[in-house]
Amino acid sequence: MKHILKIMGLLAAISAIWIGLLETSVVPRSYTWLLPIYLIVTLGCYGLLMVGVGLMFFPTCPQEAVLLQQDIAEAREFLIGKAIDVGSD
Repeated sequence: MKHILKIMGLLAAISAIWIGLLETSVVPRSYTWLLPIYLIVTLGCYGLLMVGVGLMFFPTCPQEAVLLQQDIAEAREFLIGKAIDVGSD
């Protein structure tokens, strides 16, 4: 619930800034109406950047790989015990 409140607060702040820019004419009106589109494009670029960074620095987990191999070996032994063909190594 806290995350939703943060998002709603951020949207309210951005909306207040946008309406303030519309009312005070600090930025020309023709540019001010495009700010939501710029915001969406910027958020999309940020999202793609975060996905790219996450893929570049994808953590390797050697401990988890060992545990997974142990689980696979256990499952293979269990299935062999039940006379089920699991194939070769």
